[in-house]
Amino acid sequence: MTQDSEWVVMGRIAAPFGIKGWVKVQSFGDDPGTLMDFESWRVGRGAVQTHYTVEAIKDHSNALVAKLVGVDDRDAAYALRGQEISVERRHLPPPADDEFYWSDLIGLKAVNRQGIELGRVDSLMESGAHDLLVIKGKREYLIPFVAQFVGKVDVAGGQVEVDWGEDY
Repeated sequence: MTQDSEWVVMGRIAAPFGIKGWVKVQSFGDDPGTLMDFESWRVGRGAVQTHYTVEAIKDHSNALVAKLVGVDDRDAAYALRGQEISVERRHLPPPADDEFYWSDLIGLKAVNRQGIELGRVDSLMESGAHDLLVIKGKREYLIPFVAQFVGKVDVAGGQVEVDWGEDY
């Protein structure tokens, strides 16, 4: 995931939906409907990003489906599969206390309570029960993003405290 302070990753294109260019969207927020508030998205991976106007978007069986201008068939929709959806930070409300945009966590140094650096937050992923921090260092750690395992998150200081051993 590319760090870009002007843009916040809010989800990803999960799969094509139908044959007319619609896509199924996986939202990374607590409220998937937040993506419905934006007229355009930046879609892509890393340095390769494309701006799309959202032609239509709707809630469909607890998921979002969207039609982007210029994406007019299943093949074009399939080509977007797995790409991240970002929106401009200036259009988002600031996160509440103890809430974070996923993209703000990427790159933070993960240090355990013994002061040992485990690595850096490489990404986050959803699981059935809760989100997981993917920490990459000498090895990879999947740490549940819950108060039991994650202490202080200092975005400005570039660090997150975790209650996790090196050998877990």
